[in-house]
Amino acid sequence: MKYKLGNKEGNGLCRITALIDFSDVKAGDVGGYVGGEKNLTQKGDCWVYDNAKIFGDAQVSGGAQVRENTKVSGNALVSGNAKVYGNAWVCNNAKVYGNAWVYGNALVYGNALVYDNARVSGTIRDGGSV
Repeated sequence: MKYKLGNKEGNGLCRITALIDFSDVKAGDVGGYVGGEKNLTQKGDCWVYDNAKIFGDAQVSGGAQVRENTKVSGNALVSGNAKVYGNAWVCNNAKVYGNAWVYGNALVYGNALVYDNARVSGTIRDGGSV
């Protein structure tokens, strides 16, 4: 196991703590918040940093990084080497993968796809892809 869940907090989420060194994370580092282990895989180098929140049936996997004050929720997926940071929100059935970045105040929702080397700082919604 690469991380453990802390106690549920007032927001209903658990803060994570790294158990081993991987990528730029060191054992003992405190990460962001998840609803449960289904939200952040124990495999790969993916991590939730800072005050980022992953909840619902959303999943973060691969080498993905979710940082700062971002939210990933619903059935959203962030995978590969994707980065989501700033105050971005990825939700519903949206997918961010490959080497894509979603940042700033971006909102990616519905069935939107952000992939390859795309960079998104605005809104991408139903059926949209970058």
